[in-house]
Amino acid sequence: MQQHETVVLAGGCFWCTEAVFDQVRGVLSVESGYSNGLAPSPSYEDVCTGTTGHAEVIRIVFDPQVIGLRELLQIFFATHDPTTLNRQGADVGTQYRSGIYWTDEAQARTARELIDELTAEGVFEDPIVTEVEPLHNYHRAEDYHQTFFARHPFHGYCMAVAAPKVQKLRRVFAQWVK
Repeated sequence: MQQHETVVLAGGCFWCTEAVFDQVRGVLSVESGYSNGLAPSPSYEDVCTGTTGHAEVIRIVFDPQVIGLRELLQIFFATHDPTTLNRQGADVGTQYRSGIYWTDEAQARTARELIDELTAEGVFEDPIVTEVEPLHNYHRAEDYHQTFFARHPFHGYCMAVAAPKVQKLRRVFAQWVK
């Protein structure tokens, strides 16, 4: 029986992070959603107010025999800014924070070790503010958010923000592109 793992990542707008990870070899599925907030059943409009505490996230199911969590997190750190608190570019608010929401202690350890390594190597000029927390209160985003980039590649936001992240994936992590 094949073993799959799940990890949830927050790297700003979920359209962008989903666009990147949809194209990664070993990733079996990517779902946009909301997690680590307080509201029992948040909507996009609720999350956008910043009052629910949820982050826009993607839930990644992957095959660790093809790609490991460490490699996924290397892609994650290279395709968003983990040094800005509650912000990714022009997107501002707690819902756009950087986060790794783990499903077991081994994932938490891997995330913290990689953050320590990136910090020690001085990869980023500013301190990494990515939160590493257990996953809780996850909710799937509305259907119109799922595979948004794939369905709307010429949407202004997709062209300006998501497409450059996908291009970086293809350039820097070509070995991991499907």
